Amino acid sequence: MEVTGSLSVNNKMRTGPGGIGAGSPLPGKGREYNRNQRKDSEGYSESPDLEFVYADADRWATELSELYSYTESSEFQLNKKCFYEDFQIHVPDKKWTELDVSHQRAYTMRLLDALEVTAREKRLKVGRALLYLAQGTFGECSCEAEVQTWQRHNVFLLLEAGAFNAFVELLNMEVENSAACSNAVRKPAISLADSTDLRVLLNLMYLMVDLLREEGESDPEEWKSMRQTFRTELGSPLCNHEPFAVMLFGMVTKFCSGHAPHFPMKKVLLLLWKTVLCTLGGFKELQRKKAEKREVLGLPPLPEDSIKVICNMRAASPPASASDLIEQQQRRGRREHKHKYTSIAEVQVRQEEEFLKCPLSGGEEDVEQMPVEILYQGLLPSLPQYMIALLKILLAAAPTSKAKTDSINILADVLPEEMPTTVLQSMKLGVDVNRHKEIIVKAISAVVLLLLKHFKLNHIYQMEYMAQHLVFANCIPLILKFFNQNIMSYITAKNSISVLDYPYCVVHELPELTAESLEAGDNNRFCWRNLFSCINLLRILNKLTKWKHSRTMMLVVFKSAPILKRALKVKQAMMQLYVLKLLKVQTKYLGRQWRKSNMKTMSAIYQKVRHRLNDDWAYGNDLDARPWDFQAEECALRANIERFNSRRYDQSHKNPDFLPVDNCLQSVLGQHVELPEDFQMNYDLWLEREVFSKPISWEELLQ
Repeated sequence: MEVTGSLSVNNKMRTGPGGIGAGSPLPGKGREYNRNQRKDSEGYSESPDLEFVYADADRWATELSELYSYTESSEFQLNKKCFYEDFQIHVPDKKWTELDVSHQRAYTMRLLDALEVTAREKRLKVGRALLYLAQGTFGECSCEAEVQTWQRHNVFLLLEAGAFNAFVELLNMEVENSAACSNAVRKPAISLADSTDLRVLLNLMYLMVDLLREEGESDPEEWKSMRQTFRTELGSPLCNHEPFAVMLFGMVTKFCSGHAPHFPMKKVLLLLWKTVLCTLGGFKELQRKKAEKREVLGLPPLPEDSIKVICNMRAASPPASASDLIEQQQRRGRREHKHKYTSIAEVQVRQEEEFLKCPLSGGEEDVEQMPVEILYQGLLPSLPQYMIALLKILLAAAPTSKAKTDSINILADVLPEEMPTTVLQSMKLGVDVNRHKEIIVKAISAVVLLLLKHFKLNHIYQMEYMAQHLVFANCIPLILKFFNQNIMSYITAKNSISVLDYPYCVVHELPELTAESLEAGDNNRFCWRNLFSCINLLRILNKLTKWKHSRTMMLVVFKSAPILKRALKVKQAMMQLYVLKLLKVQTKYLGRQWRKSNMKTMSAIYQKVRHRLNDDWAYGNDLDARPWDFQAEECALRANIERFNSRRYDQSHKNPDFLPVDNCLQSVLGQHVELPEDFQMNYDLWLEREVFSKPISWEELLQ
């Protein structure tokens, strides 16, 4: 039995012959219905579907170009100059690309040794020379493909020489550099020059992590093995006995607290995102791990891959085309008898209840130290502060936010030392600033979504802990504020200057920039990063509100329905689906008039969103009779999370009644006991009183 079948019949009955849809003879009713239909169709666009492919990240060249702001473009040649000044002394009359691997390896090691000098200026020059290597020695390349080939080759040379650990130590030193922090705090205006050393290091590390997170088709076996070892080490405690991602989160909170305003936050966030992707894996890896975990827990295999199903969907548009209707009927015909689904989360909640009920018979839980578990343990002590910091930066980068004097400055690593003096320079900087903000939104949305999904798979209460602190930090209204703009303008924004993008700008002769060429932008119908960010933010909102009545009511209270409905204008199936899911959960709270006025949206929800057997999303019969205590719901969840964290991770609060007792006489007597000082002073007195003055019945003692 399927709920969708009966709903389909009802819809046909309503719009059949003689019904309102066929042109009602009642005076005024037909006009009202047409007006409602016209109003409802405003939520959609008549344009063709956007050819967007949702993935872990954009194309290699695009991801590489987004690391650098256009203000930094002069530094490419500076890196090249620093490299050849040293290279030509030690290897005269030769090019880097002409050397054999052994000589390249030896020179790389020499540069890394030189990185340990104490003089900051010399260390910066060596850092720039190493960065030129990691950038692909573009001075000896004629096209982007050559840059990519040499970049891969050089990064593996750096990895083999142990460069990444050296960069981590230097980064830690720069983060703890109190002199640089205090100088930056005192400055009235911070610019690109204040973060030079940090930017060189972060660029180096980003290039290594981003390149090593994916396996190349023609990689030799040796490289595959090195790459796997790197991924494992990156997810393990590297510096200060914590994973590298925790160190980057520390930089984010330090920046937001105002103690280090010179930190180049865009680069930190991009590196954090790619580190999480590299160590924990992307969406395909999540699907594979989910299938494996279900098998371990004895659950039936997944019936479908949600992302693949969504990618095959078409965007909704008014009215439904004939091909859409046929495809929909065929899909319904293929449906299996849509089964009782038990999620991994349900099993984990039951297991946790058993552990709390029977702490003795349940035994110690064997928690596998996987990268996601290690990361959660590293984030746990300061996770609320990390979430607040991420959302502060997201708010500052949102296009709907107004510039305030008391808000954090996220433009420190994009503003030049000397402000523009011509109209062209101002236009270029304007594009750079907008692009900079878009990239920050992209990185934060991707990091938050990935962590929520990985924590949920590892243990539901890990995800709930992170989600609850996002909700407490006003994540729901913040995302709605982000969407309360002309979302089509945001998705079609042209904040890029393709001729200045790396690596194009270093292997081609650059044309003269004009105001017209800056305004033109690229030829794409949409901006990949902005559409990617929007989908990520909608998925986060779904994760936070799913099955949570209190949070669903927040969507209603913050009047999200008109905001979300406007987002349906974007003709992309995945984005529309997550909008429709958010509308579905609050439909029964919006009232009969809203449902009546938005029948096309209701129809789209029915067609696109998965339904359950007892789903009452389309009507709200029992709302008056059902007492909602939203605060109690959140408090109960919080209590469960705290019990989980305390049981697993807080050793100091273990119940002494449940701790194991040592019954072995030898081990108990052999334990070293610290005696108080006053006891040691009066030891002779104690012996006389408690031992010598008391008669001993040796017969009783022996028996």
